[in-house]
Amino acid sequence: MYIAMNRFKVKLDSQAEFERVWRERDSYLSRVPGFVAFNLLKGPLRDDHILYSSHTHWQTKTAFEDWTKSDAFRDAHRNAGTNKVNYIGPPEFEGFESVLSLTAS
Repeated sequence: MYIAMNRFKVKLDSQAEFERVWRERDSYLSRVPGFVAFNLLKGPLRDDHILYSSHTHWQTKTAFEDWTKSDAFRDAHRNAGTNKVNYIGPPEFEGFESVLSLTAS
């Protein structure tokens, strides 16, 4: 399992717009081999922003890397630059390979 995350520092007055963009966009993820799940996480409130994270699960790191080189990735991110006004700084990427996984029985 591979987990890919992007952290976004979203301006306080841009929360609703940021969430709307994510709800209404086509991510194309369901059509990509190796994709498992997606979550948009809302984190702690800070003085000048709220932390959000996009969080995708992949069967393998290779599946994620293949996604980043695909037409589906380019299509999903086509308008990403127009939303920069909602952020403080660029998104911060973090990738993790799972070394232990537990699930409810």
